[in-house]
Order: sequence, then C-alpha cells, then structure tokens
Amino acid sequence: MAIVEEEPKLLELTAPETVVVPADRGTGVFARPTAESGWRSWLFTVDHKKIGIMYGVVAMLWFFVGGVEALLVRTQLATPNGTVLSADLYNQLFTMHGITMVFLVIMPLTAAFMNFMVPLMIGARDVAFPRINALGLWLFVFGGVFLNISWLTSGAPDCGWFCYAPNSGLSFSPGNGVDYYALGLLIAGIGSMVGSVNLITTILNMRAPGMNLMKMPIFVWMTLVVQFLLLFSLPVITIALVFLALDRLFGANFFNVNAGADPLLWQHLFWIFGHPEVYILILPSFGIVSETLPVFSRKPLFGYPFVAFSGVAIGFMGFGVWAHHMFASGLGPVSVAAFSLTTMFIAVPTGVKILNWVGTMWGGNIRFTVPMMFSVSLVAMFTIGGLSGVMHAMAAADTQQTDSYFIVAHFHYVLFGGALMGLFGGMYYWWPKIFGHRLNERLGKWHFWLVLIGFNLAFGPMHILGLQGLPRRTYRYGPGLGFDFWNLVSTIGAYIILVGMLVFAYNILRSRKT
Repeated sequence: MAIVEEEPKLLELTAPETVVVPADRGTGVFARPTAESGWRSWLFTVDHKKIGIMYGVVAMLWFFVGGVEALLVRTQLATPNGTVLSADLYNQLFTMHGITMVFLVIMPLTAAFMNFMVPLMIGARDVAFPRINALGLWLFVFGGVFLNISWLTSGAPDCGWFCYAPNSGLSFSPGNGVDYYALGLLIAGIGSMVGSVNLITTILNMRAPGMNLMKMPIFVWMTLVVQFLLLFSLPVITIALVFLALDRLFGANFFNVNAGADPLLWQHLFWIFGHPEVYILILPSFGIVSETLPVFSRKPLFGYPFVAFSGVAIGFMGFGVWAHHMFASGLGPVSVAAFSLTTMFIAVPTGVKILNWVGTMWGGNIRFTVPMMFSVSLVAMFTIGGLSGVMHAMAAADTQQTDSYFIVAHFHYVLFGGALMGLFGGMYYWWPKIFGHRLNERLGKWHFWLVLIGFNLAFGPMHILGLQGLPRRTYRYGPGLGFDFWNLVSTIGAYIILVGMLVFAYNILRSRKT
C-alpha cells in the first residue's frame, strides 16, 4: 500500500444561515405566544395589557355576582320578619358577598390597572416575569371559580368572610363550604403572592433611565407599597388557611377548644393579614386620585413627597393595628391601650393625603369631568369612613359598636366609598388609553350620581341602625323595634346602586358601538 502525499486543504468555514429572533421573543419553550387574534391570543397571552384587561373583565363579572348576593340580603332585610331567605341561605349569601367583593372584585380590579398601567408609566416593555404574570391571573380565576363551586355541593361557606373559629369548625359548619373557602382562598392567594414579586421586581429594576424613585408617578408608588403589603401579609393568612384545612380535613386541632386550642389564634392570624388588606384595597385608589386630581385641577400635585411617603407610612403602620378588630375578645387593658394608640397614629398619614388632595384642588381651574367627580367623592366618602374608624380606637366605643350595623356602615364607606369610587374614576380616566375610545360623559355622570346617592342611602342609615343595636349578622328582626324604616331606606339605596351600574353597563356597550 503506497503512501501518497497530498497538498493539505485549507479548512473552510461556511457561515450558517442567519436566524433573526425578535428582541421581545425567546426561542423554543421560551418563545412568546404569537397568536394575535381569536381566543388563543387571550388564553395564552403573556402581554401585560391583555392580562390587565382580563383581570378587569373577570372582576366585573364577579361584581355582578357579589351585587346579586347583596341585593338578596337587602331584600330579606327590607321589612320585619322577612321570608325571602332562610337563615342558612342568608348566612351563605352574606359570607360569599364579603368574600367576593374583597378577594374577587376589588383586588383584581386594582391588579387590572397595575398590570396595564405600571409598565407604561415607568417606560418598561412589559413586567419582569410575563409568564408569572399570566400564572397569577389564572390562579386567581381558578380560585374564584373553585370557591363558588361550593354553591353546587353542600352549600357555600356560612361563617362570614373572616370565618372566625369555632364557627369554622365541623360542629358549626358541617358541610363542605368552609373547605372550599380555605382551599379557594389559598389558590387565589398564591396568585396574588407571585404577582406581588413580579410587580416589585418590575418597578425596582425596569424603570426608564433617569426615572428614580422620586420621579415615579404616585400610582406607581402606591402599587409598590401594595405589593410589599401583599408579600408580607399573604403568608400569614396562608398559614391560617392551611391550619383550617388541616383541622377540617385531617382532624388537626389548631382551633379546637376541646383539645386545648385557643380560637383567638385564628383572629390574630386573620387580622394580621386583614388590616393590611384594607390598605391593599384602598391604596391603589389613592394612587388613582393622586393622578386624576392634578389633571382636572390643572395644577401639580400638592406635596408630592408627602403623598408618596404617607403611603409608605400607611403600609408600614398597617401591620401594627390589627388587634383593634379584637377589643371585644378580652385582650386585656395593656394590649387594648397599645392598639388604641397605634390606631390613632395611623390616621395621621391618611390625613396628610387628604390635606394634599384638598391643597391640589385649592385655587385650581377645576373641571368636573366624570373621573374628577368620582375622585372628589372618594375624598369625601373615605373621610367619613375614616372618622367612623378612628372612633374605634376608643375601646368603649368599639365595644358598643362591635358586631353591629355601625361596623357594616364603616367598612362600606371605606371600601365602597373609598376603593370602588376611586376605581370607577380610574376606569373613566384611563378607558381611552386602554380601549381607544372614551365612555360617554353624560351617561357617566348619570352613573356617578345614581351610585353616589344609592350608596349613601344604602349605607348611611346603617350607622343609625348599628347605634340602635341591630346586630350585623341577623337574618330577620321583629316589628316595632325601630329598625323598620331605615332598613327599608337602605334596601332602596341598594337598588338605586343597581340602576347606576346598569347605566354603566349600557355606557360601555354604547360607547363601544360608536
């Protein structure tokens, strides 16, 4: 075999065919969904705008459900010895109304604005973790549906939205409703928790060059505070719900008094979450008002740093006032005195915000558009709710009013008159940005006045009913006790709110067609 010497060939490298990957897409399993129309473009989307819109749509559907539940409750109480609902169904309806409005309406409505607006306000292309954003949405949807499946089984939860022990135990709630309560809120809560990490990362790491914290819009500031509140408060209620599920499903004894447990453990765990939850619900509306008032007053926001840092103070102090919900439980004089002081102190940063809003409008060239009207109503209604709240810093007043309709009036003035009024203002203000067209101004004013009048008729009389001694969880009352007239007025107010919301729905449909 001969060995032949050959001239070595030069190694030639041929450039592979260039594949261009768009900057906003990954490759393989990390590729962003490409569907641009049809149901797939919504079901599989990771776009922050579409996710924000879906949060809003689902929240408004639950608003309808929660509204029907409230109207049934008010119809039962319109006259003495009402026969519309049985005692058991009444308990289920008022429980589900509270759960729906807090966890399935106001929270996702705020998430809708945060998801849509925050990346745009800080100059980011999207949120930091788009898939986690989508995961949070679908966990919320599944949690809400799971919770309401209880209606099709042995009955919905019947222990109040706070579900105090021992009422949540098998002895007092033998059906599966409380099980659905625990597991449904766990699922929805995980969605909120992953969403909080996402938005915190987005705001802290993805602001446009040159936008430091003190140049962020106030709405972004309030979003940041709310996400930290969620991050630190949701683990507490998660623990409580896991304990409750273990008690009911596996025979544990975390809240079983007969086994030596302390039922107040649930109250502490719930309200360590529950009072920050109030600010989780209201602070986004504070942010919306801080955006709309300067625009329609035609002057800058008065005291921007004070508005920003008062929101931070509210969030920080919100973790130190939970036990004022428990003054009637026998905490002892030292604890009552301490939490009375913290409850008084937390009114200070809230008062700072109100002062700054009034200062913004003072001397301004005010235009009373629909967003402005809702924003001003928030300032007025929340002030009323806040004043009735500060009253409960005094243990004597709190003990008298606990579990009466005065408390129902107080938190509706905070959450409806505060949170929801601000969110309605945000809808009218940002609707053109979100959908490309405005809502009809004339119909919007009808919506505003009907809701405002109906709201005050529905919940204003509850202050009187509570001071007269009407318990908050009673499904009927006897004639001649002084409750007849104001309960009827309250029910009329609830139906006026219904008319206002029908006007809003018509406004959406009419504006979309035109």
